[in-house]
Amino acid sequence: MIILFTTVDNEAKAKELAKKIVEEKLAACVSVFPVESTYFWQGKICENEKEYMLIIKTLEEKLNQLINWLKEHHPYTVPELVAVKAEAFGKYLEWMKDYLLKWIP
Repeated sequence: MIILFTTVDNEAKAKELAKKIVEEKLAACVSVFPVESTYFWQGKICENEKEYMLIIKTLEEKLNQLINWLKEHHPYTVPELVAVKAEAFGKYLEWMKDYLLKWIP
């Protein structure tokens, strides 16, 4: 299992991306959370910036396709695309594999 994190600057875009990612079978689940970010951008530190974090749960087999899709559809010039390997267990992992690798609409 892979968890990919990315942020966008508005809730509507976050929800739109989440839905399309799941519809395209690039991930089995996407959670969206409001966050405040502090980061360095274009020569200055930006503080308390309102963003929405997408926590995208997928499989290693889908990671490259997901990243390529996000590069094309993400609204940021330099999108945050951070992936970490994770462990999923039991029925949750089976559900992910069934949807992402087997289920045909």
